[in-house]
Amino acid sequence: MKDYEINEKTLAILPYDKNKSVIYEDKDCYILEKSVNKIMDESCRYYGSTFEGRQKGSSTLTGITYKVPIIISEENNMIFFPTNSPRLKECGWISLNNLNRYYEKENKIILEFMNKEVVELSISENIIRNQILKASFLESAIRKRLKKQ
Repeated sequence: MKDYEINEKTLAILPYDKNKSVIYEDKDCYILEKSVNKIMDESCRYYGSTFEGRQKGSSTLTGITYKVPIIISEENNMIFFPTNSPRLKECGWISLNNLNRYYEKENKIILEFMNKEVVELSISENIIRNQILKASFLESAIRKRLKKQ
């Protein structure tokens, strides 16, 4: 697969190696020969902004300045949050809207999505909880702003 745009069925985008990513979508899993950051930026551009623009917009709406969640597409309510700092090569992105729950198992975090697919991450429960809270706060801020219009 050469090109990919994040869509409503995208569950997670995780690094595979330096210039490859694993994309979890619905019941499928793809390896793409692009970095996670490149996929994120191209997807943001596809929906009318840049990755940096989405980060700045989210930060302005929420006041969050570190590991900022972003909305890829407002129209489709596609909100993603990072697993680490986006500056780090091990940073992946998780879809808030497709996430059902998470739990810890053998020092790993298991993400369970609405479609019952699971993804395993090597991060702490505190990190995942904080990132979900930040992404939920962004979703709430967007919803409140839309009600004012």
